[in-house]
Amino acid sequence: MSGPRILPYDETKARMKAVLRDIQTGKFVRDFMQENAVGQPFFKATRRLNDEHQIEQVGEKLRGMMPWISAGKMVDKSKN
Repeated sequence: MSGPRILPYDETKARMKAVLRDIQTGKFVRDFMQENAVGQPFFKATRRLNDEHQIEQVGEKLRGMMPWISAGKMVDKSKN
C-alpha cells in the first residue's frame, strides 16, 4: 500500500483529532470569523502560495495541450 508510506497514520489521525477538537470547542469558527473581520490575510496568502505552486504551473500547461477541455467543449451537448 502506498498511503501509509506517504501519510503516517498516527500523525495524520492526531492532527485530524486536533482539528475536530477546534470545531467542537468553537475555536475554528472564532478563528474563521476573526480572519474574515481583518480582510482574510492568511487565506489570501495561502491562496497566493497555492497559485504559485509548481503543480498549478504544470496543470495550466497540460490543460493548454488538451483543446477538448476548453470552455463548453467538455460535454458533447449533442449527446448530453
